[in-house]
Amino acid sequence: MKRTLRMTLAATALLVASAAATAQQPLDALIAAAKKEGTVNSVGMPPDWANWKQSWAAMESKYGITHQDTDMSSAQEIAKFDAEKSNASADIGDVGHSFGPIAVAKGVTQAYKPSTWNEIPVWAKDGDGHWMLAYTGTMAFISNNKLVKNPPKNWKDLLSGTYRVTVGEVGVASQANSAVLAAALAFGGNEKNLAPAYKLFAELARQGRLSLTNPSIANMEKGEVEVALLWDFNALSYRDKIDASQFTVSIPQDGSLVAGYTTIINKHAKHPNAAKLMRELIFSDEGQINLARGHARPIRSNVVMPKDVQDKMLPAAQYQNAKPIQDFAAWEKTTRAIPRQWQEQVMMFNK
Repeated sequence: MKRTLRMTLAATALLVASAAATAQQPLDALIAAAKKEGTVNSVGMPPDWANWKQSWAAMESKYGITHQDTDMSSAQEIAKFDAEKSNASADIGDVGHSFGPIAVAKGVTQAYKPSTWNEIPVWAKDGDGHWMLAYTGTMAFISNNKLVKNPPKNWKDLLSGTYRVTVGEVGVASQANSAVLAAALAFGGNEKNLAPAYKLFAELARQGRLSLTNPSIANMEKGEVEVALLWDFNALSYRDKIDASQFTVSIPQDGSLVAGYTTIINKHAKHPNAAKLMRELIFSDEGQINLARGHARPIRSNVVMPKDVQDKMLPAAQYQNAKPIQDFAAWEKTTRAIPRQWQEQVMMFNK
């Protein structure tokens, strides 16, 4: 009995030591191993989202590591990691905050703490290093000025308009789910109560003005989107890439949501060191500034932003009624129920 206990304790100690070794490793050794792998494949980290383009370019110029991305939603990324297992085609992904714990529960992630780990707020990371927010965004409206004469300033304005409102894939995409929570907050709801938001979107559906089209930059360029609900960093980036004078971007003044995104490294990644090195880059000063150049708000508060980056941001006054998630456990649970509730309370009215 005692021998068995000693063996069990020894095995546990070995596992703990092994986990600690995989959570962090010397940077020089990591760089060498990543260079040897030579490539990294991502999901949900396209060039136009939060300026990933510049960070991927830095990976190639600094370390000679090539890159390929397949864009997909948070839920799809986790499902892909889980389905492919040891036949993994993706090494790293970027998912909404609430999907980080879901990915860990699924057992599809591996831990890695970057060298700037201690500068990441405790609330913004998993204690073991499986996930950690790199940046935050605030839910915003973007309106095509050629199609919408009076761009909405509040959620209530959406109900009195004649334009179609594009929300994206609710129940699948973290951005779309967050739009629902932002609307709920504006009407007195919270992480446990999305009923006010479902009521809003159901009314838009009854009016035939709810669009589930993906609010992508390509669709906006084609003029297929009148008003869309997007993270501010996406809305501002799309606006500037197409034509700044053609779009109005604003934060809903009756309430909005501030939330973040985290990378997850595939447990079965074929290029794990390159994925870990990408995480190092993301949380470095350079990486945080790259995200800010894409209008995202970096998680590390001690990074000094160049003036041209600061000038890209919306006025601080726009964010006075934007609130962060207060109850992460409740929001994680609610997120799981959104697909069914969205179908039952909103889509049944969609024309």
